[in-house]
Amino acid sequence: MKMMRAAVVEKPKSVVVKGIPVPEINENEVLIKVQYTGICGSDQSIYQGKYVPEYLPLVSGHEFSGDVVETGKNVTNVKEGDRVIADINISCGTCFYCRNGWKLLCPEHRQLGIHTNGSFAEYVKAPMQNVLKLHKNLDYLTGSFVEPLSCVMHAVKAMDTRIASSVVVIGCRLGLLHASAALLKGAAPVILIGHNEKRLRVAKEMGVDEVINSHEVEDPVARVIELTEGRGADNVIESVGQPELYEMAFRMIRPGGKVTAFGVAAADAVMQLKPLDFIINEQNLAGSKAGEGNDYLDAMQLLAYKRIDVKKMFSMVVPLEEYESALLELKENRDLIKVFVSPQIDKRIVY
Repeated sequence: MKMMRAAVVEKPKSVVVKGIPVPEINENEVLIKVQYTGICGSDQSIYQGKYVPEYLPLVSGHEFSGDVVETGKNVTNVKEGDRVIADINISCGTCFYCRNGWKLLCPEHRQLGIHTNGSFAEYVKAPMQNVLKLHKNLDYLTGSFVEPLSCVMHAVKAMDTRIASSVVVIGCRLGLLHASAALLKGAAPVILIGHNEKRLRVAKEMGVDEVINSHEVEDPVARVIELTEGRGADNVIESVGQPELYEMAFRMIRPGGKVTAFGVAAADAVMQLKPLDFIINEQNLAGSKAGEGNDYLDAMQLLAYKRIDVKKMFSMVVPLEEYESALLELKENRDLIKVFVSPQIDKRIVY
């Protein structure tokens, strides 16, 4: 039996890097040698025991790039040696939702690295239909950023903002990507709210029109209304996942405006809204769960042709053995934006 190194979340707040069997593939699967995996907020939640603890022990990790090293006999879309990424969403393919193109809503929906073993390891396997060739213009590191950008693409489509409409983004981690996507859509102005000075500075470097430091501005809602000619924003996207920020988002939109829900709140979190406002002001709400299908292709095109400069967000790459320490650093050091893990290196790379 072939073995590999993997970072296994044995239980909440406990990661053990150890040898486990290399995944065995069936006739419809692909085995991928992992080059890089980005650390996602969901990885942090899995480590803390706040998200899907029933699936532990687990090899988490889903924002990955790598090389095909083995294919099942039915696989025709990729071959050994191809540079690839993968759509992490797996569904039944036959239910009402799947047949209507809504596989994220499938009752059997599951994700690589969240519900099944993922890519904080030397190898990961994926169904052939989920594996995509990495664009020739992209390096492995940027390729591992396709998955988080695909989630933003899905939210952009849910928000459906029009050219020249105002967009407010609450949160400045993935919020940086939401703001960049809004700029590409022709939104004006694009306003980002956060409190980390480094990330707010990066937002300005990425082209955001206005940033609001919530630790310095007493009333961010009033500031948004001021910046939108007294009306309120056409669109607000919450990318943090806190009930009080969702409530603030609804106070920022104009009559007829829309809030897009992206930030994942705790399962028992609740918010208070006035139903009458939805009627009188014709307010709108859209939810966005993850990226899937064409969202990956759209994200890859934008990265391949440098429409979004994500490298401004890269903080460091750490060896597989430092995965747990990187999780702890991300929690403590808010200046870190995007951290990657690679089983192919033995010392940190800092950007």
